[in-house]
Amino acid sequence: MQHLDDATRTELEAAAFRRLLNHLDEHKEVQNIDLMVLAGFCRNCFSKWLVNAADERDVPLDLDAAREYVYRMPYQEWKEKHQTPASPEQLAALEARHSDKG
Repeated sequence: MQHLDDATRTELEAAAFRRLLNHLDEHKEVQNIDLMVLAGFCRNCFSKWLVNAADERDVPLDLDAAREYVYRMPYQEWKEKHQTPASPEQLAALEARHSDKG
């Protein structure tokens, strides 16, 4: 991608990000804790990264608005409809991931 100009690279990155969000939206059965265990990030991370990127550019964006963009609905509504309680196995796997980072 070195041959691409900055604007084209940014457009491609943005399109890939939107596709990833659509993919996550189509797979609501994938819980945030599973993403955290497997990849070290989740939908909430995306929301926070958007807010951080906005802050770096002096663009107003609060966490609730970023979450609504990522989750495609208010965060509380998503939790009520799609979030399941973490199992003891999921919690243990998350703890093990964090303890491995030392």
